[in-house]
Amino acid sequence: MSKELLNALDNLQAEKGVDKEIIIEALEQALIKAYNRNYGQAQNVEVEFDRVRGDIHVYAVKEVVRTVFDSQLEIALDDALELNRAYEVGDTIKLEVTPRDFGRIAAQTAKQVIMQRVREEERNNIYNEYSQYAEEIVMGEVERQDRNFIYVNLGKVEAVLSRQDQIAGEEYKPHDRIKVYIYEVKNETKGPQVYVSRSHPDLLKRLFEQEIPEIYDGTVEIMSIAREAGDRAKVAVRSNNDSIDPVGTCVGPRGERVQSIVNELKGENMDIVQWDEDNANFITNALNPAEVLNVIFDSENERACTVVVPDNQLSLAIGKRGQNVRLAARLTGFKIDIKSESDMEALQNQAESLENLSENSENVDVVAEEVALADDADMPIIEE
Repeated sequence: MSKELLNALDNLQAEKGVDKEIIIEALEQALIKAYNRNYGQAQNVEVEFDRVRGDIHVYAVKEVVRTVFDSQLEIALDDALELNRAYEVGDTIKLEVTPRDFGRIAAQTAKQVIMQRVREEERNNIYNEYSQYAEEIVMGEVERQDRNFIYVNLGKVEAVLSRQDQIAGEEYKPHDRIKVYIYEVKNETKGPQVYVSRSHPDLLKRLFEQEIPEIYDGTVEIMSIAREAGDRAKVAVRSNNDSIDPVGTCVGPRGERVQSIVNELKGENMDIVQWDEDNANFITNALNPAEVLNVIFDSENERACTVVVPDNQLSLAIGKRGQNVRLAARLTGFKIDIKSESDMEALQNQAESLENLSENSENVDVVAEEVALADDADMPIIEE
C-alpha cells in the first residue's frame, strides 16, 4: 500500500496539479480522527506519513513528569530516562502506538481523503480559471433549460442564465452557440457557480470593444449605456482624438459595425449619441431622434430638468410607452420632464397671469391701507 500511495500522489500532482503535500497534511489529520473513532484516543495523538517509504506511523505524545496522574498524557521521569538519559521534566516524548490493523484503516481513509481533495482542487482550479473571465464575454453552448434557468456549457463548468438575464423574446435551443457575459463567479459548497447574462449593459460594452478597434484601444470611449435588452439601447460615446467622429466611428461605413452588434442581439435597436460635458447638450443628444428647443434645469434639484420640444415632436421625444425619454434619463442620469412648446407657453402665460394677479392684489392692499389711514386721520378726537 505504501508504494501505491506514493505513486498515486505523484500521479495526481503530475496529471491534475494537486499538490501532494496538501493531500499528505489532510491525510494525517484525517487519520487522527480515524484513530480516535476506532481506538477512542486522539487528544495527544500525532500521525506521520513517511514521504520516502510511504509508511504511516501513529504516535502518542506524552509529557515527562515526576508523578503520573494521567497515563495517557504523561510518562514518569524514570521511564523516560530508560528510553533516553537526556530527558528532563517538562519534555515531550513521542511513543509509537500504531495498531497492527491500522494499515487497513489508513488505506480506506487515504482513498476518501484523496478523492475529496481532488474534487476540492478541481473546484478551486475551475473557480480560479473562470474568476479571470469575470466581466468578460465568452462563447457557450446551450445544454438544457427549466422553468427558471438556461444552462450554458462553458467547457469546464455549466453556467446559469436566469430569466432576468435573458433577452425578452429570444429562444434558446439545445446546442445553440451564444455569447454570454460573466458577471459573477461564486465558490459555493456544491462547487463553482458561474452566472452569465445576455441582458447586462456591460455585454453591450464588450461587444462594442470586440467590433470597434477604436473603442478597444481607447481612442473612442463609451461613457454610459442605457439598455432595455432585446428592444432598444442608447450608448453615449466621446472621442479622445479631435479628428475622429465617435458616433460615425461606431456606426461604421453603411452602418456595418453597429449592424453586427444588432445582429448578435437579435435585432435590438441601437442609438449611438455623442457625450458632451455640457449637460444641456448631452440631454439634447440623448433624446435623439427628437428635436429639442430648450433644456430648463430645476433650481431645487440639480439632477432634474424640463425639456421643451416642438409640438409635432412630443410623441417622438417621449417614445413608445415612454421608452425614449426613459432611456435618455438613464443615459444622462437626469430626471427628464418633456413638455411641448405650446404647453410650455401656456404654463408660462399662466405663471405670468398669476404674477400679475398677485401684483394687483398687493396694489389693492396698499390702496386699502392708505384709505384706512386717511379715515383715521379725519375721525374727531373725543375728549373725556
